[in-house]
Amino acid sequence: MNLLLEARGLHLKFGAIAALDDVAIDVSAGEVVAIVGESGSGKTTLLRVLAGQMAPDSGTVRYLGGDVLGMTEAERRRLMRTDWGFVHQNPRDGLRMGVSAGGNVGERLMALGARHYGNIRDEAKAWLQRVEIDAARIDDLPRHFSGGMQQRLQIARTLVTRPKLVFMDEPTGGLDVSVQARLLDLIRALVHELGLSVLIVTHDIAAARLLADRILVMRRGQVVEQGLTDRVLDDPQHPYTQLLVSSVLAA
Repeated sequence: MNLLLEARGLHLKFGAIAALDDVAIDVSAGEVVAIVGESGSGKTTLLRVLAGQMAPDSGTVRYLGGDVLGMTEAERRRLMRTDWGFVHQNPRDGLRMGVSAGGNVGERLMALGARHYGNIRDEAKAWLQRVEIDAARIDDLPRHFSGGMQQRLQIARTLVTRPKLVFMDEPTGGLDVSVQARLLDLIRALVHELGLSVLIVTHDIAAARLLADRILVMRRGQVVEQGLTDRVLDDPQHPYTQLLVSSVLAA
């Protein structure tokens, strides 16, 4: 597999608390990697560092060989418009709430140079349908959508430009269980269809099993276990991983 993202020796402290303690991670082309752990384990901090949104105290992050941490803000923004996408836990953080559903999707295309209004609108309609939103609602504002619809709209906005690598931060967090299941099925289908590489943060072991090829388990800023998803979840070696898996089985 071609290596897309590679990080080594990541350290980051917030006061006396080690948010990241010598963390290393790789993501290859076409691979889905899940980072799991309890609240405060460092998983979201790791995602933000890898996406260039936060600087570590030390360590390296490289994308296709290039130094992510050494990029200018303009270079990072360009990367996020082209090769990368980011799906936030709260869709309001990833959408422009004062812009129509179609406008939210179309803006990403315009950022890559699309200018034909009719083509942009047609592509936006197609993507709304792809994420199970009625194309007739293309001119509706996101605030008139349910939480699950807002999340699906954010996914359409993110994936319309077919990024190579997508960062997802608890994409099903805060949604009803039935809505979560539909959203996970949709994400899995789109990942397979588009051949995406995905780095997903989740506390949901079931979501990790459904989506991920590999899994990293974090606790107190450290990666305590990693490997193929089925291996880690069916035969966990670290006591913390065993506790996570047993708590799901007992639920």
